[in-house]
Amino acid sequence: MGLMGGEENGNEERVVSGIQMGTKNKYKRMDFDVTEEDVTFSNGGMTDRNHNTRKFVFACAIFASLNSVLLGYDVGVMSGAILFILEDLKLSEVQEEVLVGILSIISLLGSLAGGKTSDSIGRKWTIAFAAIVFQSGAAVMSLAPSFEILMIGRILAGVGIGFGVMIAPVYIAEIAPAVARGSLTSFPEIFVNIGILLGYVSNYAFSGLPAHISWRVMLGVGILPSVFIGLALFVIPESPRWLVMQNRVEEARLVLSKINGSKREVEERLTEIQIAARSANAEKSKGKAVWREMINPSPSVRKMLITGCGIQCFQQITGIDATVYYSPTIFKDAGIRGNTQLLSATVAVGFTKTLFILIAIFLIDKLGRKPLLYVSTIGMTICLFGLSLTLALLSKEKLGIVLAILAVCGNVAFFSVGIGPICWVLSSEIFPMRLRAQASALGAVGSRVSSGVVAMSFLSVSRAISVAGTFFIFAVISLFSVVFVHTFVPETKGKTLEEIEILFQNEKGLQTSELEMGDTELLLQKE
Repeated sequence: MGLMGGEENGNEERVVSGIQMGTKNKYKRMDFDVTEEDVTFSNGGMTDRNHNTRKFVFACAIFASLNSVLLGYDVGVMSGAILFILEDLKLSEVQEEVLVGILSIISLLGSLAGGKTSDSIGRKWTIAFAAIVFQSGAAVMSLAPSFEILMIGRILAGVGIGFGVMIAPVYIAEIAPAVARGSLTSFPEIFVNIGILLGYVSNYAFSGLPAHISWRVMLGVGILPSVFIGLALFVIPESPRWLVMQNRVEEARLVLSKINGSKREVEERLTEIQIAARSANAEKSKGKAVWREMINPSPSVRKMLITGCGIQCFQQITGIDATVYYSPTIFKDAGIRGNTQLLSATVAVGFTKTLFILIAIFLIDKLGRKPLLYVSTIGMTICLFGLSLTLALLSKEKLGIVLAILAVCGNVAFFSVGIGPICWVLSSEIFPMRLRAQASALGAVGSRVSSGVVAMSFLSVSRAISVAGTFFIFAVISLFSVVFVHTFVPETKGKTLEEIEILFQNEKGLQTSELEMGDTELLLQKE
């Protein structure tokens, strides 16, 4: 295969001045602070330039991920706010399930539209549009006088979240270097967890207010992150890949000069993106529409869809949103009484979830995607089985309360260290440029539908077979997720997007030894 899909910030194997450029990122992966250009041009100030470009890319990843705070905050705050909404608006159990779960179902509309929108108006302005729509929904919810108006706000918030969750990983994957793509693309999941923790803290902080005021304040605070997103638009550039697709080559060159270490590297990246863009446009000119290709995929695209959409669904159907949304219900079933005590226990869950997502960011590009997925899915399976047994055998006992809290915290910890962030990383890096936005949107739809089904059925299923029985089902599904990871998920650590595309076309995949040889060759050259 030639330079097909050459959209990554990494390089194809080629020789410049007698040095294999394709090995640069591989050596860089071993020592993030030393690149080939640092060694060759250190007297010319290239080290400082590389440091500045890394800081700029890091800042872009953070700002692009701010929409994820909105999703996390909504998930976290609703777990506590629903206690006071029930008291104030006198909702039925069905209304409670619909109110909690509808956000995930509606967000699929935003995710479906997000792919086309981001291809039309750009990645950057899709991020802005997502924030505006969510902000409108949060304002309506906080002022809602009835269940019907509350649902309108919830629907608006869901659409905004749908746009946000699919576009952030795509944008980051398109500006990040291969050596740090895994860590940077996991930022949205980190910010989801930060948002969840903030939601839990908000619940606890405002729980002392009267019931008809407390939940409105809790939901209204969710508007604040949108202000920072507005400021972020003055900092982050448009994706250079989208600019090339729009034939805005000079603008793309300007952006690439901010995220790459040298003019030579900028021109190399620009050439690769132009080749990939011509390939993508050629496919479109032949009438091969993106959705048509995904409906009737080639064997390699089929593998990509199974991996990307499958990991998104398993992320949710293992019950993480039930654990987060209904953690007060779980702890109440374990024996904790009183709203303040229930909400303080959920803060511990939120803190654990956030702590372990921060650990994941340091491991994802060092240990690799697949080892962390094994640790994550196996650990979740053990914790879910443990929670099920605890609620069935030790409910209302002091030991049972302690074990239930430990099992829930363990479950969210294993989720955050693996499948939580990695599912978004995989979804953003395994598809070629011509399919990336739409395929990532499809994966996000699978995630949101699965989340909505779990959230909207949890109370009803728990009433039918008990909370313990419900988590036993989640444990069995989690066990299947281990099998899925083993069978369908390849290791993509350190590979450029071009190499990953080849990986899915080649039945045997790329050999790790080939990458290791590249490292060895550059080390010998340095010596």
